Amino acid sequence: MQRSTFGALHFSLLYLRGCITLHYAPKMKLENSPLKKKCLLKFSEPFGEFYLFENFLVSEIAEGVHFDWEKAEIIIHRVYDYFGTKDVELGYLSNRVNSYSITAQDWLKFYKERHTVGRVAIVAYEEKGFLSVQLEKMFTRSTYKTFHSLEDAVSWLSSD
Repeated sequence: MQRSTFGALHFSLLYLRGCITLHYAPKMKLENSPLKKKCLLKFSEPFGEFYLFENFLVSEIAEGVHFDWEKAEIIIHRVYDYFGTKDVELGYLSNRVNSYSITAQDWLKFYKERHTVGRVAIVAYEEKGFLSVQLEKMFTRSTYKTFHSLEDAVSWLSSD
């Protein structure tokens, strides 16, 4: 009985998985998108490319990097320097065109330092990217949403 119950459950999960299989958009780097024209500032660090817009920041972390608090602080200060103040609240878009790791708990350090962020958008191009976002959501106080395309994420960040 347990075996058939497990078998039925296993079949249901496979069936459910088949129903929610997603077709991912091709990876789109911001550099190759029409959005590039609206970028106020692009800056590069050894660990990624960053694009500052009027209301949000886009990151494209480099392949194989471990993005931690030390690296995040560099980006935070670059944004503050550009605007000339720490009184800035932007949205954040992580365009995950590469495979890299983060320390999700570093969001707690971000808030402890009294930094703020508006909405957080994640563009994930693979299933594992969507799964890791679920863990990250547990550490942020912001509205957090996952997208399949760069354009949809920017549209959401730009909306009221």
